[in-house]
Amino acid sequence: MRTDPTAVRRPAGLFVGLCTLDVIQLVDHVPGPDEKLTARDQMVAAGGPATGAAVAFGRLGGRPRLLTGLGSHPLALGVRADLDALGVRVTDLAVGRGQPPAVSSILVTEATGERAVASVNATGHRLRAPAGLAELVESCDIAEFDGHHMDLAVEVAHAARGAGRPTLLDGGSWKDGTERLLASTDVAVCSADFHPPGTASPAETLEFLRDHGVTWAAVTGGAAPIMWAGPGGGGLVGVPETRVVDTLGAGDVLHGALAHQLSGPGPLDGPAFAEALARAAAVASRACASFGTRAWLTAD
Repeated sequence: MRTDPTAVRRPAGLFVGLCTLDVIQLVDHVPGPDEKLTARDQMVAAGGPATGAAVAFGRLGGRPRLLTGLGSHPLALGVRADLDALGVRVTDLAVGRGQPPAVSSILVTEATGERAVASVNATGHRLRAPAGLAELVESCDIAEFDGHHMDLAVEVAHAARGAGRPTLLDGGSWKDGTERLLASTDVAVCSADFHPPGTASPAETLEFLRDHGVTWAAVTGGAAPIMWAGPGGGGLVGVPETRVVDTLGAGDVLHGALAHQLSGPGPLDGPAFAEALARAAAVASRACASFGTRAWLTAD
């Protein structure tokens, strides 16, 4: 079969981590103790850092596969249907388990786009890698992890490193076992809430990551510039100014967009990493504006 030279390459991404049922309420303000209020709008959707990154990766033209635990509870069926509609292939490592998936209760303040979240996260499942892991890893161009389901993440990251696939960590917060995951992490992009032991600043976080084997590292801070470091230096990458409608999932979009940027061929150097961060930040900013991240992720 002859290959069409004009065809656009669609990279394949393997995303490993948390999948939740998000119950999102748009409110005028976060209620205080014993206060009841009527939400302006609501949405129920699949969520979680790795899940959001997978959806963003697909939204940008990639082919995402999500390794997670959903189970057979009726609520999980809605999550799977949502991801099917968004083009995310799911490998469910909790098949047959009857407990409900993690549910995230989310309040988004209309005036600011800020969100408040409560969730049990991944505490309900202990997952192991599926049979055929080597084939899964070899079929992807990049593997991304959110640090949830840590044993699974460590196993998949080790396999990806062995197969020569780049690995990307979404460091939302420091978790038990993160140090084991760093040993197989090529790129780590962490939030300002990610505090490795003994660190108190973004610069110390970057140093810690480099000392633990991460080649390219960055720390985000919302609208503040992204601080990054890698072989031979580092710097700052500006985040585009935008009118924020909804910050929910902005970091997930950034990581999905960065995975898409890094999934192409060719070596990575400082200018290329900074440019990839800048492009990913621009995508995340667009997602926060106009209609909010969820609307951006599901737009035609």
